[in-house]
Amino acid sequence: MAQFGRFYVPPVGAVMNVAWATVKSALPEGPDGEGSCLELIKRMTGGGKRHPEDATTEMSRLPKQSSFEDDDSFGGGGEFGRSRHKINEWQAAWNVTNAIQGMFIVSLPFAVLRGGYWAIAAMIGIAHICCYTGKILVECLYEIDPSTGVKQRVRDSYVAIARECFGPVWGVRAVNSAQIIELLMTCILYVVVCGDLMVGTFPEGAVDTRSWMMIVGMLLVPLGFLKSLHHVSTLSFWCTMSHLLINAIILGYCILQLPEWGWSKVKWGLDLENFPISLGVIVFSYTSQIFLPTLEGNLIDRSKFDWMLNWSHIAAAAFKSLFGLICFLTFQNDTQQVITNNLHSTGFKGLVNFFLVVKALLSYPLPYYAACELLEKAFFTGRPETIFPSVWALDGELKVWGLGFRVVVILFTILMAIFIPHFAILMGFIGSFTGTMLSFIWPCYFHLKLKGSQLQFKTVAYDCFVIFLGFLFGIIGVYDSGSALVKAFEIGLPF
Repeated sequence: MAQFGRFYVPPVGAVMNVAWATVKSALPEGPDGEGSCLELIKRMTGGGKRHPEDATTEMSRLPKQSSFEDDDSFGGGGEFGRSRHKINEWQAAWNVTNAIQGMFIVSLPFAVLRGGYWAIAAMIGIAHICCYTGKILVECLYEIDPSTGVKQRVRDSYVAIARECFGPVWGVRAVNSAQIIELLMTCILYVVVCGDLMVGTFPEGAVDTRSWMMIVGMLLVPLGFLKSLHHVSTLSFWCTMSHLLINAIILGYCILQLPEWGWSKVKWGLDLENFPISLGVIVFSYTSQIFLPTLEGNLIDRSKFDWMLNWSHIAAAAFKSLFGLICFLTFQNDTQQVITNNLHSTGFKGLVNFFLVVKALLSYPLPYYAACELLEKAFFTGRPETIFPSVWALDGELKVWGLGFRVVVILFTILMAIFIPHFAILMGFIGSFTGTMLSFIWPCYFHLKLKGSQLQFKTVAYDCFVIFLGFLFGIIGVYDSGSALVKAFEIGLPF
């Protein structure tokens, strides 16, 4: 690893190893035949077939006193338990990259249409802020042992930090509510984007956007039978690979249109009515904080966490800003909410849109499964812990009414997509609401509350500045995107 000033630059060989590590993560590994990416997802959701002996208690989640270097310490877990697989910094970087460079990058050119150069600056600035808040969130997992002076990992998750700062009841409820909203809204967005893509592929067809969403929803209903993510892990890997290929195709198409790029169309002025919606879209695309305690706790060498987070966000900021700018320069003021709908060739656009719909369908099970797990832990683990009995039978099988609950969750996301079928505005609303809390406000507040006496004045000032930005982006973004949703709902769809 070479050093360039204060930064460590990854060697070419190590960069090439990321792709190989990704391939290995999709292949069977270990006696259960599960890969490392699957283990990370299962650790986040507590997934898999349930057995009575797998139940955990509150006592099992209490902090253990152990040093920073102890791999068997409290640091091995995360939001939803621990994994028997450790990961290196490259695998962790790939997981962070997947979290912040997913399906919704196709809406970033529309953000540039709304925000101009300010949107591009926001893609870089918000990447820096989210990288910083990710670091301080993980810092809140540790305390210094006054007797030895050694860092100890005394908390294991976002929820554990919230429990310490907000209390054992409201802290857990606040973070779990934000996570559930984020996950369910992500599922809703997948349905919305499928409708937008299909109607863009067949603009003259008899099937409108809402009908396409219902058709897509019929394909999603069987996911209610899903009891383990093992069967979708390989498909999820190819889902990611297909998205990278589609992005390369879109960029290649745009570069071929270089002589027609409209540099003068990129705005320097700030559109106060539409720019907050773009900010919400950008914030939503960078939200990864809920995964970071889990990733850091399972790193082989945790001292590489900051380095990993730096380079994953640098890569994301560079790619997002270039992708958004290049696509906007190509299509200019005609840029649509989903950039693939701008492709001129009907056959080419249809092919790309079809594969994007397939990717969206393959992406839906992950947030859906995680949301179901969180809802089940909050309401359906059994009395007296929750008000409802468990959805799982004693033999580990899903009860019939538990299957009905999972199908209801799918139907809820479909109905919400049908009622609010405006992709970019909805994403801006979500980013302004849960995204600012999870990525801006809460990490800085936790940092000040838990580490305030140890911080320098400039760090305290910067934390307060980020909290201020979070409230500013959140309030203005929720108001503007909410107003835009109301107007769009009143006008209706043009097809």
